[in-house]
Amino acid sequence: MTAPLRRILSGTSCAALVISNMIGTGIFTTTGFLAGDLGRPLLVLGIWVVGGIVALAGCFAYAELGMNIPRAGGEYAYLREAWGPGWAFLSGWISFFAGFSAPIAATALAFSEYLRHYFPALAANSEREPHLRWLHAGNAAWVSIGVIFFFAAINILGLPLASRLQNFLTALKLGVIAVFLISAFALGHGEWSHFQMATQRSSSHGLGAQFAVSLIFVMFAYSGWNAASYVAEEIRDPERTLPLALGLGTGLVALLYVALNVAFVYALPLEAMKGVVAVGAASSDALFGRHIGDFFSAAMAGALLSSISAMSLVGPRVYYAMGRDGCFPAGAAEVHPRWGTPVKAIVYQAITSALMVLTGTFEALIYYIGFSLILFAALAVAGLLRLRTRPGFRRLRVVSWGLSGDPTAFCGNQLVDADLDVPPPPARKFSWFSYDSLRRDFLSLAASRLGRTVGSGKTTSRTVRGSTDRKREITLGPATLRNALRCPRATKAF
Repeated sequence: MTAPLRRILSGTSCAALVISNMIGTGIFTTTGFLAGDLGRPLLVLGIWVVGGIVALAGCFAYAELGMNIPRAGGEYAYLREAWGPGWAFLSGWISFFAGFSAPIAATALAFSEYLRHYFPALAANSEREPHLRWLHAGNAAWVSIGVIFFFAAINILGLPLASRLQNFLTALKLGVIAVFLISAFALGHGEWSHFQMATQRSSSHGLGAQFAVSLIFVMFAYSGWNAASYVAEEIRDPERTLPLALGLGTGLVALLYVALNVAFVYALPLEAMKGVVAVGAASSDALFGRHIGDFFSAAMAGALLSSISAMSLVGPRVYYAMGRDGCFPAGAAEVHPRWGTPVKAIVYQAITSALMVLTGTFEALIYYIGFSLILFAALAVAGLLRLRTRPGFRRLRVVSWGLSGDPTAFCGNQLVDADLDVPPPPARKFSWFSYDSLRRDFLSLAASRLGRTVGSGKTTSRTVRGSTDRKREITLGPATLRNALRCPRATKAF
């Protein structure tokens, strides 16, 4: 029998979840690639501003959804309410693999990458068994797996303990960033002339197209702005607390991201940071010298722990909601009578993240995450346009007044990003999913669904228009997953 979750999270804890989910590997590992792709300092800074605007647009839309649907699961709950159980089913399983398990693995690997400044043997690619080329079982991998299971254990022992640790780690993360920024501009050996230095672009795409492609990776860095929505069922007074936590957390992170990138460019010209993964560590070395740079590298590594903690907390709430509907393996909806946590859901996520550490590289994990998060966030926000037609649906003032086109603008940006044909190189895909077929099939389904419902605001047939051949192409359709996982509730929702 499924026990209810307990409403004990405060507004501070919810905002900490948002901040910690957002500030993770992306901000410390993306700018080096943007330098080569865009080639101009103002474009590198501008793309972070654009990403912040898009994240705020999605944040306000999710705040309105959370006010009206204060249930655990985030997108899963919203898609189920707006589009039916089929889309929620797909969203839940994509969240399990790409929304939480993969980012946890990627952040744990980044943690090991930063630690290599003190322990070179922990470099993410330091060891690989020659007879098991697919297995990444070096020292860094084992450290990452240990971190993953540590935070899983903390979250199993109860939400009060996990939230206190989360608040502490978030304060530590913000403190490290604040000290870094103040020291960079007050004491660092940087040059403002770097903002005038362009570099040769390494991308063959046109500048406009590359800006749109690069925005995908920037949005990965901004992902997590919706974190508090996943734990809505455990928030005290969610109708008031959830919008405040989402808005304040996302706005603060957007400001910090722009400030950090100003510091990165101040520290290094674009030419020097092109292709650098650990751009935060490289910038601190350039600003303060190797010894102090090592200190900031260790501090940044510690700051990444708050991201692992936050994702370890919120992800299992999606599987809890799915288990309650019969769409996840047995036990996911079971809440421990003493600790009040979905223990089995937490364990499922930790095991999957550990397997991803062993079987995928840092770059491959980041690339795979982007598309799935873009699509389902767009579908959830598009569902807001439909749900607003229901009697009694409450609107958030900032969306209704200042940003009446907010959901449409967010969906437009996300679907354009998702439709970009950027074939991943061999190192950037998982063997159990085909990125191109997944992107093509999901976009076809989404375009068909949105075209028939958003425009009219009416409920229509739930079958995809088109030939039977097209249906057979959908290798991850609801029937396939339902049969494989024996989900009784993922009924014909397409």
